[in-house]
Amino acid sequence: MNALHRTWEKLISQTLTEAEQMPKRWRPGFHIAPPVGWLNDPNGLCQYKGVYHAFYQYSPFEEKGGLKFWAHCTSTDLLHWKLENIPLSPDQPYDCHGVYSGSAVIEDDHMYLYYTGNVKELGDYDYINQGRQANTVRAVSLDGIHFDRKELLLTNADYPMDLTCHVRDPKVWKKNGRWYMVQGARAKEDQGVVLLFTSGDGVKWFCTHRLKSPKPFGFMWECPDLYEVDGHTVLSISPQGVEADGLKYNNVYQSVTTFLDGDFRTTSVSGEFRELDGGFDFYAPQTFETEDGRRIEIGWMGMADVDAFYTNRTVEDGWQHVLTLPRELSVKDGVLCQSPIRELDAYWTAEQSFENDFAGMMGKAFEIELSDGNKLEENVKITLAEYLWLTWNSKEQIFRMEFKDKLLGSGRTMRGRKMTRLTDMRVIVDASCVEVFLNGGKDVFSTRFYPDGEEIEVTVSAPGAKGRLRM
Repeated sequence: MNALHRTWEKLISQTLTEAEQMPKRWRPGFHIAPPVGWLNDPNGLCQYKGVYHAFYQYSPFEEKGGLKFWAHCTSTDLLHWKLENIPLSPDQPYDCHGVYSGSAVIEDDHMYLYYTGNVKELGDYDYINQGRQANTVRAVSLDGIHFDRKELLLTNADYPMDLTCHVRDPKVWKKNGRWYMVQGARAKEDQGVVLLFTSGDGVKWFCTHRLKSPKPFGFMWECPDLYEVDGHTVLSISPQGVEADGLKYNNVYQSVTTFLDGDFRTTSVSGEFRELDGGFDFYAPQTFETEDGRRIEIGWMGMADVDAFYTNRTVEDGWQHVLTLPRELSVKDGVLCQSPIRELDAYWTAEQSFENDFAGMMGKAFEIELSDGNKLEENVKITLAEYLWLTWNSKEQIFRMEFKDKLLGSGRTMRGRKMTRLTDMRVIVDASCVEVFLNGGKDVFSTRFYPDGEEIEVTVSAPGAKGRLRM
């Protein structure tokens, strides 16, 4: 640990102490949120000796973003999270302008963190084709808490020559004794690609394959992930530069998946992508496999570069952004589905059933569930805090997440998705977080919102449906 790291530790400790006096409004109960400052991408998700670990991109000194560190949380149930420390700091020549995104691998009782060390050189550069270093770095821990050793593994000179300086976000895993890594990149012809690397020891890496779509789909593919679910190989990317297409791709940046046919080490990308989340606030998801074999996904419940469109009122209190509720992944009818983790069922301590409709005041955290399959054939409308409307019209066949005022959504307007049927619906609210799961998780919408007071007004109109409220 060098002197710069110790200085960062001291400054962060002071900042966290001061944050204890900040207002607690809009703070979620079971979503990971920063104590102060800015949070973005989830990193290093894993389960180590029975304990869940989640790291995230963290700017402790600026609620609107700044120099990036990694913060570290642990949990035994994926719902109650404890902030452990800020283990990774920009304290080396190869990561001095930010500890960027990456992943974790558990091997021989060690926890290995792989990340991108960002360096922006001084000078008259465009920082696309010149002036930026994207270094692949590994940090090692013997206990899952302390990371005292960093290793520089790859630099720009180790990446293919037809790429720009934008190569980042290593996702690493091990399979059948071999190490694999994918990184997102921007080619010089402004096409997003994913690079596949292989290694025999997790230290010395070779670029062996490239995944890209037949036609350009955005100019940069960030935060790649490659994993298996129910016998399907999934490639997940967060592309930048995708234009809106009707109800699709309406956010500044997107997060999509596609199924890969054949061996991921040699196959190509079909170009058929599907958005993971149709709401306002979702980006940079990452997955990991639990010790009981589930594939769990967590995303950043936020979005970069949106200040011209909408904002987050938590900046008034010195912090911004959260991570999504962990989601279990499965494949149904050829669609990658996301469902709230089963642990959430034990979080609720009371419930109330209803039919057709409901109106009342709820606390800051609750769940609304509509079921009964084929009976959800009429118009469905749920309102939260009066001005957030969740609707589905059987004739129009479009689900809408729509804010009817500017304050509750802090500038958010409407997001929607074409859906021919609505069979079930789960709406999970946690203070300033709303996540909607439709049709068994085939369609998901996430957003932040900012209700006033300690209670939230809820109305439900769903003719013919059975409902349940859980608190």
